[in-house]
Amino acid sequence: MGKNKQAASTPATAALDAAGIAYTAHHYVHSDSAESYGGEAAEQLGVDGARVFKTLMVSTGATASQELAIAVVPVDSMLDLKAVGVALGKKKAQMADKGAAQRRSGYVLGGISPFGQRQQSATVIDASAQLFDTVFISGGRRGFSLEIAPQDVVRATGATVASIAVH
Repeated sequence: MGKNKQAASTPATAALDAAGIAYTAHHYVHSDSAESYGGEAAEQLGVDGARVFKTLMVSTGATASQELAIAVVPVDSMLDLKAVGVALGKKKAQMADKGAAQRRSGYVLGGISPFGQRQQSATVIDASAQLFDTVFISGGRRGFSLEIAPQDVVRATGATVASIAVH
């Protein structure tokens, strides 16, 4: 079960709690002027950007709002759209429409978590997560991250593990 119970519940923490998956909640002060949500999280948490993962919504359909899926990559890297498409069994992928991503996930940009989304989507996490005992991923709102074992990310989301980041 989760630790740090002073954390307000989010759909992400509720989903992990329901699944019996351990995590540690970390709060930090979010600034509206932050240029990068993930970079801000790494800096505020004092953690290397290779260990802090961002949740991105991609589309493998003809438009940016069709056939949505989730890509989870380190904040200090870029998403390889071709590689995530291949991992999802598609020829290509593109970044999803921001509005569609928020509607599908139930979260705001900068706070999208792969856990507890409004509608479950196929998920791919970068293989580099396996280099760490724990990684940091959004807890469902800006300024709130969850520290969790990579294998528990896979268990909670049904994720495919693949090399989808350009470091």
